[in-house]
Amino acid sequence: MFEEDANAVQDREDLLTVLRMRFGEISPGIIDEIYQIKEMDTLERLILVAANTPNLSTFLEELKVGPGGFKILGERFNPIN
Repeated sequence: MFEEDANAVQDREDLLTVLRMRFGEISPGIIDEIYQIKEMDTLERLILVAANTPNLSTFLEELKVGPGGFKILGERFNPIN
């Protein structure tokens, strides 16, 4: 249990780091939403989304999907656009 919690903390920090590197400062509201996420699969998917989405608004759409999100396909996730 402790290891899972430590991994979740690290994944949240990794996600925030990727977001800041790609999009600059992140609002406290978004940070709070990310810290509410408990599912490791969701955090890992969002790290991939943050690394591949061309803009913050697309990331925010995926953040709202929650644990039900699965695939990240198509031009929405082309970081070069």
